[in-house]
Amino acid sequence: MMKKMWAWMLLTLLTSVGQWYGHCHGCLEEERIGLLEIKALIDPNNVQWQLSDWMVNQEDIADCCGWDGIECDNTTRRVIQLSLGGARDQSLGDWVLNASLFLPFKELQSLDLKANELVGCFENQGFEVLSSKLTKLNVLDLSFNLFNDDSILSCLTGLLSLKSLDLSANRLKGSRGFNGFEVLSSRLKKLENLHLSGNQYNDSIFSSLTGFSSLKSLDLSENQLTGSTGANTFQFQPMWLRKLENLDLSFNKLNDNVLSILSGLSSLKSLDLSYNKLIGSSINGLEILSSQLRKLENLDLSYNKLNDSILSNLCGFPSLKSLNLSGNILLRSTAINGLRKLEVLGLDKLTIIGSFLLQSLGALPSLKTLSLQETNLSRTSISQGTFFNSTILEELYLDHTALPINFLQNIGPLPALKVLSVGECDLHGTLLAQGCCELKNLEQLDLSGNNLEGSLPDCLKNLSSLKLLDVSGNQFTGNFTSGPLTNIISLEFLSLSNNHFEVPISMKPFMNHSSLKFFSSDNNILVTEPTAFHNLIPKFQLVYFSLSNSSTSEALNLEIFSFLYNQYNLRFLDLSHINFSGMFPSWLLKNNTRLEQLFLSENSFVGTLQLQDHPNPHMTILDISNNNMRGQFPKHICLMFPNLVTLRMAKNGITGCIPSCLGNISSLRDLDLSSNQLSTVKLEQFTTLTFLDLSKNNLGGQLPVSVVNSTTLNYLCLSGNKFWGQITDFPSLLKKKWAALGLSNNQFSGMLPRWFVNSTQLRTLDLSKNHFKGPIPIDFCKLDGLKYLDLSENKLFGSIPSCFNPPNITHVHLSKNRLSGPLTYGFHNSSSLVTLDLRDNNFTSTIPNWFGNLSTLNVLLLRANHFDGEFPVQLCFLEQLSILDVSQNQLSGPLPSCLGNLTFKESSKKALVYLGIVFSSRSIRKAYYETMGPPLVESIYNLDSSYLPITIEEVIEFATKSMYYSYKGKILSFMSGIDLSNNNFFGAIPPKLGNLSEVHSLNLSHNYLTGSIPATFSNLKQIESLDLSYNNLNGVIPPQLTVLNTLEVFSVAHNNLSGETPERKYQFGTFDESSYEGNPFLCGPPLRNNCSEEESPLQPMLNDEQEDDGFIDMDFFYISFVVCYIIVMMTISAVLYINPYWRHRWFYFIEDCIDTCYYFVLSSFCKFSNFRR
Repeated sequence: MMKKMWAWMLLTLLTSVGQWYGHCHGCLEEERIGLLEIKALIDPNNVQWQLSDWMVNQEDIADCCGWDGIECDNTTRRVIQLSLGGARDQSLGDWVLNASLFLPFKELQSLDLKANELVGCFENQGFEVLSSKLTKLNVLDLSFNLFNDDSILSCLTGLLSLKSLDLSANRLKGSRGFNGFEVLSSRLKKLENLHLSGNQYNDSIFSSLTGFSSLKSLDLSENQLTGSTGANTFQFQPMWLRKLENLDLSFNKLNDNVLSILSGLSSLKSLDLSYNKLIGSSINGLEILSSQLRKLENLDLSYNKLNDSILSNLCGFPSLKSLNLSGNILLRSTAINGLRKLEVLGLDKLTIIGSFLLQSLGALPSLKTLSLQETNLSRTSISQGTFFNSTILEELYLDHTALPINFLQNIGPLPALKVLSVGECDLHGTLLAQGCCELKNLEQLDLSGNNLEGSLPDCLKNLSSLKLLDVSGNQFTGNFTSGPLTNIISLEFLSLSNNHFEVPISMKPFMNHSSLKFFSSDNNILVTEPTAFHNLIPKFQLVYFSLSNSSTSEALNLEIFSFLYNQYNLRFLDLSHINFSGMFPSWLLKNNTRLEQLFLSENSFVGTLQLQDHPNPHMTILDISNNNMRGQFPKHICLMFPNLVTLRMAKNGITGCIPSCLGNISSLRDLDLSSNQLSTVKLEQFTTLTFLDLSKNNLGGQLPVSVVNSTTLNYLCLSGNKFWGQITDFPSLLKKKWAALGLSNNQFSGMLPRWFVNSTQLRTLDLSKNHFKGPIPIDFCKLDGLKYLDLSENKLFGSIPSCFNPPNITHVHLSKNRLSGPLTYGFHNSSSLVTLDLRDNNFTSTIPNWFGNLSTLNVLLLRANHFDGEFPVQLCFLEQLSILDVSQNQLSGPLPSCLGNLTFKESSKKALVYLGIVFSSRSIRKAYYETMGPPLVESIYNLDSSYLPITIEEVIEFATKSMYYSYKGKILSFMSGIDLSNNNFFGAIPPKLGNLSEVHSLNLSHNYLTGSIPATFSNLKQIESLDLSYNNLNGVIPPQLTVLNTLEVFSVAHNNLSGETPERKYQFGTFDESSYEGNPFLCGPPLRNNCSEEESPLQPMLNDEQEDDGFIDMDFFYISFVVCYIIVMMTISAVLYINPYWRHRWFYFIEDCIDTCYYFVLSSFCKFSNFRR
């Protein structure tokens, strides 16, 4: 007995020592070397963040069991799980696998190789080599690769221990005569889970899978199943797949025939047939299915084309607990009966639900969860629906459903209700005590996105179990110093954003809310309190705190948020767009050591960026952009935040060099340092980023090829710097996916680059203000995804390629180049075009008629070219046109009266360019899951936000008020104008132009227009600049023009107008003589010639008295002329007398002129004589 005890003690000691040794010395050296070999193969350039801590020589991470994607057995320290999903560098191309790489991992249980562009295995080196060594491997994930049937199925037969196999999203299609699954099923007797979604299988796959005797879960979603092929010859038999419990056939094209095919799967508990083409015509099929699938608990028939007839046959599923009929065509007349065990019912997005169907819900005695989101409820449905009297209903979701205004007051007794979600239901009025306040057991209440107003009712304090309250996006008012929320101490999640609440800075009303974790009050009003409240220590430990876009009556110092000193679990903090000033709050970084996302942008912080003294590995997003920060870029930022994903420090005054270590943060994806004073950068360090914006700095140098070849970088903006050199000959990568390129306002030269033309996803291309030359390459025609193009202010020549017709392009700038020739058919199919700027080029011929097909065109700028011919009337049909400039051309003919049909509507499309490229800005999902579990209401996702870095603010140059202005932003949205000046238009001004009541600027100067000024111009109510100068207009100036109260610049100078100038009142009292000069028959102020009562407007006096009153005194003129003439002659004589050389040259010049004149006259006389003969 003692020997056994000693043996047991020795064994325990050895085990403990082994565990201690394993923990101290980490994983086995053999496996560590094997992992490093894998890394060298799939990430030779060290660019993949998933493998960033797989290091050779760093002692602190020498234990491979601590590496990302690795899990080891706690006792043996052998690798049991290897996750390499998406870890291979995509620039390496397709991967042919040598499975012997995994032989060192003898205890491996799970292997994840998804999303690595695997196409197959080397011969005799496939997964079959693992069959005798990796006997414990039971999970294999090969999804999202490029396998086909022949390259993968045959080499899996030796993995006898497999229980789960994932081949989703490959190129598998089960070609004719292929028996891969028959062979596989005969070998993999333990396989329980098989995932084949996202492939190209047809109905023949059904018969191929019958041999998997242990299969419990099968996923065939997103294939090409129809249910028609072989429907009469194949049917699952009870002895096949007899253990199958879960079957997913969603997102196929299955028709009603599939119901009979599945009737033999008697063990099914969950069946998903959503997003197919079921119409319910085969009623017998559903009856047979319900009679056989007696164990079925979950049935999803959503988003098919089922009608009412399907409902009467659902009662045959005696075990059904969850049913989803969303997105079908259920009407008023049918009820749901007989489902005694049904607990969850989804009826979202139905065409209409009548009262009869709603009343039938009362016959579902076990119903606990009901979802009617985005459903068209009839007006009588709510008042007659008996489910409002349910005693067991726990969750009710009605989001995005039009409800009666008094719905909350008439919701009825629902004593068991725990979750009520009525977000965006267009509810109005005040929140009264009756209704939701009676739901005593309510735990989650979502009222977001409605139009509720007033203050929160006091009765809310009776909801003592309430954990989540979301009232964001309403019109609520009130101060929280006293109110119902101070008493609901059970709250864990509180969202008050986008209302008119007055939120105390001290958070005093919530000091006793010990459970509070998420607090959001964006876009409300912050109020200050006595200093004594600032030092209160709250009981809560927040995870999420956001006051973004809150308004204040004065500049605030962040120090007054003293409660933040005590938040040790804070992960998310957003204090952006608030009137904060003072020094940068470095104490936030020092005290809140678990911060993951910090947003302090759009404030007025000053000073340098002082970081904490200890690293924060949790920080992923840091945004301090648009402040007044100064000083050097912190060089140790990489040590302090080693796992940054997003760093935004734009629009500050940061100087110095950009630390190269940022390129070594493998997790870093988004870097925005634009609009600073940075002077040095090594661009080759940033090849692993996705988003890089260094625009508007003092950076220089050449653009490295490595940046262009980066496999991850898809947004690059270096505009407004001093980069130089030719970038034409860079290699073009077929798989490179650029989204945006901004290289404007630099010193690049040479021909236009083409290395991005294979990027069909390229949305914006800005190469303006450089020294590029040559023609626009034909390869640009490949850029079908382009939305914004700016090649202006270069030295480009040639014509626009006719094939260049990006279908979604909205803004084009080609101005200030040397482009020439007639406009061919480039852009003629670009029906989304908003701005077309071709100013200051050498285009010729007529303006093409196809411009009239550009129905969304807002801005058309053709100034300073050589267009001729008549004005195309097709432009009159551009209903959205608001800025038109065809000045300084050779257009002729009469002005078309149809221009008066233009409406000049306000449009933000011409001011801002939204390119549809979205980056995730903040996300609380991970923090929410970890602290509160899975969300029950959708409102928590309202706290997520997106970042739109590629929103381009358009700048349009347009001449108005006798000057060129650059319009942008909101001003550009409102701006409208027509400039037809400096052409050869003739004829009368069409009176219909007076219909342009919304136009701000009209310039018809420097033409050959005749006739009178239309009196209808008095209807130009928004006109600010009206220029009719340098024409041949006659008649009087219409006195009605004085009603134009917005007019700032007016000119009719240099015409043939007559009569009296308009009365000097309102705006016309501000115009000086220059507005009328050059019209000799005009009189009246501000001109010097006065009008007398005897004068006729059309018969100006020509007597000497009028001449005396003219601008020039003729007697003084004659005297001055004679004196000047004498002085000039005397000066010339004196010079010639003093200087003999000049005298000689003068006489020679006179003699030469006499000879020239003599011979000219003689020659002309001879020609004339010959002509007479």
